[in-house]
Amino acid sequence: MPAPKGNQFWLARAKSGRDKILADPETMWKSACEYFEWIESNPLWESKVTQYQGDVVEMQIPRMRAMTIEGITLFMGISSTAWYEYAKRDDFKAIITRITEVMREQKFTGAASDQLNANIIARDLGLRDKQDITVKTKTAAEMSDEELIELAQRGK
Repeated sequence: MPAPKGNQFWLARAKSGRDKILADPETMWKSACEYFEWIESNPLWESKVTQYQGDVVEMQIPRMRAMTIEGITLFMGISSTAWYEYAKRDDFKAIITRITEVMREQKFTGAASDQLNANIIARDLGLRDKQDITVKTKTAAEMSDEELIELAQRGK
């Protein structure tokens, strides 16, 4: 049976929509700290085969897991879009900056200590070694007769 025409049941509701997952910066920081702890206590595992006293042994070696925006948003139960929307809010800017600095430092330290792939982390962090290579060339019309003869002799 449908609701009666002209009803205003919607006025009786206590609130609209669901509660925010991260109601305030303190809740976000607490959740981020839980993510940081989870990262530390759940390393990636690498299998290595080695010899020990003449026997071939397979060893499991813990490897550092890199902190990422994608990882923290999945952990917190929010989308990447929501993360960047929080970052625009004045009340969350400081905590988002702090969290991203912690993650950046963890990745940089992991790459510097050879626990994370330095090439991948450098790209992720926007680090690059810029080299400006400028080569000046002349066309045949710009060369003197002597330069043309020398160039022709080098080509033989």
